[in-house]
Order: sequence, then structure tokens, then C-alpha cells
Amino acid sequence: MIRVYKHEAGSTECVEKVDPAWLQPDSGVMVWVDLDQPTPDEARILSDVFHFHELAVEDAVSEIHHPKVESYGDYLYVILHGIDFSAGDHCFKTRDVDFFVGPGFLVTVHPGVSRSIGHVAALCTRNPRILGEGSAALMHRIVDTMVDNYRPEVDQLLERLDKLEKDVFGSPDALLGRQILDFKRDVASLRRIVLPQRDVVGRLARREFPLISETLSYRFRDIYDSLVHLADEAMFFQDRITSLLEANLATVSNQLNGIMKMLTLISTIFLPLSVLTGLYGMNVELPRLPGGEAAQFWWVLTIMAAVSTSMILMFRGRRWL
Repeated sequence: MIRVYKHEAGSTECVEKVDPAWLQPDSGVMVWVDLDQPTPDEARILSDVFHFHELAVEDAVSEIHHPKVESYGDYLYVILHGIDFSAGDHCFKTRDVDFFVGPGFLVTVHPGVSRSIGHVAALCTRNPRILGEGSAALMHRIVDTMVDNYRPEVDQLLERLDKLEKDVFGSPDALLGRQILDFKRDVASLRRIVLPQRDVVGRLARREFPLISETLSYRFRDIYDSLVHLADEAMFFQDRITSLLEANLATVSNQLNGIMKMLTLISTIFLPLSVLTGLYGMNVELPRLPGGEAAQFWWVLTIMAAVSTSMILMFRGRRWL
């Protein structure tokens, strides 16, 4: 799906297609084209109308790429990542958003619905100043919204981590290891996305590119600070989840050692009992105990009980039980 927004003479409207004359430097028109999961025919606008470099177009229509910023002379190609809110399970997933930023145009490409872009698109027709500030300012507004959406997801990761800690130290279970590893994968995904994204926004904040004015560089610096904070939190999560995994393994190992200890003690207790029952079960003459033949069974049971009690008292005395 393609959405085209045109800003001219202080007003913004949604139009059906792009007039190539609007892309001329002296046209006085600001154009925003948003491609939501474009078909091959819809994606031709990137090469046929805007004449972007073929490598940039190939990256834009691909599934996923790492965040980056590249200059192609009179326009910038930027890849950043937004939260994938369509993910059904509670895990950290993102999808890339591609930006083509020129002096009088902005083209965004994303595979599927982007809540951040949808939010800005809903505002731009009601507030002409959004497109009136220029293409770089419009990209900043979208990126700022994308980064703001990271906070609820990171807070959810923190809640999951707190719950895992309570489970590990409250009611440890070998099955918790799978949940901890799943969480570790989510944190690794967060770091893998945030760290290069921080570097990209840092380059925009340092005014490496003429399209980014000094005023906008200050705005991007604020986004950079937010990404630095997210990167620090991701490293903190990584340390905590590593310690938590070690604690869970140690707890499960201790539980296993306790079970093995108990089984060993039970086997030790039953060993002399097996010897007694084996001796008195042999088809040979053995010394007779008092009471005659009828009392032999009860004598054997009494001896077995005495031996078991003595061994249990000895184990408790040595704190093995």
C-alpha cells in the first residue's frame, strides 16, 4: 500500500500519486511517500520516480537489515528498527523501517503496519507544520516515536526478569532453564538492535550530513541519549540473566545432589537388611533363636528394625539426614 502526503503553501493533503515536478529543488513542495509492505509494482516508484540507487532499493524491499546510514549524494538512506507489535508471544521482536531522506521528500518503506508511522501520518493532515518543517524533521519525529515505543517493551522485559528471579530463588525448577534461555535470547536481540541503532542516530546527531541542521542535531542527540540508556539497560539485563542462569543451574544441581544423597542413604540402610533376609532365606541350618521356629520371623524383623534405627540415628548424628 502506498500513501502520499503533499505539503504546499502551508497546507497538507493526501494525494494519489507523486508528480515528478514536485521533486525539483525549486518546486516548494514537500512530499512524504509511505510504502507499507509494497508489492513489486508499488516498489517501482523507488527507481522509476525517485531514481534511488539500485542497491538501496534492493535493501529497502528485503526482509531485514541491520541499522545503518548511507549517503547517496543528494539524499540519505537510513535503516532503523521499530517494535513489532504484531508478535503474538511475549518476546522482543523488531522490524526494519527504511528512510530515504532528500531536501524536499521523505520515503519510508516498512514490511507491515508500523504504529509509529501510522501515528505521525494521522497527525500530519491535521497539523500542516509537521511536513512544513522539512523531510529531516519529519524523519526525526518518526524515529523519536519509534524509540519511545521501546520503553514499554523494555519495562516488560524487566518485569519478566523480576518474576524469573522470584521463581529461581522461591520455587526452583529445571524447566525454568528454558524460560531463562528464552529471555536471554530476547535480551541479545535487544542489544543487537539498539547498539548499531545508537551509532546511526549518533552520526545524525554529529551533523555528518548537510541535510541535518544544527537544530535537528540537538533533537537527534536527545534520541541518542535514550538509545544509550537502552543499551546500558540491555547490558545490565545480560549480566543479571547470566547470573540468574548460573544460580538456577546451581540450585537444580543442589536439588539433584540432595536426591542422590537420600537415595544413597536409603540404599545403605537396606543393604544390611538384604543380607539378613538373604541369610535366613538360605536352605541351610542356621543357629536357632529363642522361642522356637514360630518366633524366628519376629526375631528377624526385630533385628532388622534395630539395625535400621541404629543407622538412622547414626546418620542424623552426623547430620547426613
